[in-house]
Amino acid sequence: MTRVMYVVGMILAAALSRLLPHPANVTPVTALALFAAVHLDRRSAFIVPLAAMFLSDLVLGFHNDMAWVYGSFVGIVFIGFWLKNHQSFAATVGATLSGSVLFFIVTNFGMWAATPSFYPHTINGLIECYVAGIPFFRNTLLGDLAYVGILFGLFALVEKLVPAVQMDRVSRR
Repeated sequence: MTRVMYVVGMILAAALSRLLPHPANVTPVTALALFAAVHLDRRSAFIVPLAAMFLSDLVLGFHNDMAWVYGSFVGIVFIGFWLKNHQSFAATVGATLSGSVLFFIVTNFGMWAATPSFYPHTINGLIECYVAGIPFFRNTLLGDLAYVGILFGLFALVEKLVPAVQMDRVSRR
């Protein structure tokens, strides 16, 4: 399978998974952003998670704070670039937690900023918005940890079982 087919497959799988029934905020997009940054070239690292979001949002619909959501995934790709040079179990967990926290901070700020009728534009309104987002953060965190474990774990297994995948990875560095 060529690298382009892997990339297209990743985009389609992530987009389709957002269309299947799932708990709120439990999606593979953070895992995909981290994985793409570690294993793909810089350009593809940004395209993969954003394309997955865009394709599924064509079906799910767009909302006023989409720029904040997409922007958070761009930030998570940058966390993945750091992870690329610091690969270990602890660094992967740390990058995942950082991505979850970044998503929470950015998207809740965006919710507060984009919907003044929902939350007053005061410090108390911002705090209220973040507090209201805590149940969603739990789901985000659990989903991100699970999907990162699955995605990185399966790829590590494939690298052990298919030597050509390991050689391809080494040749791209």
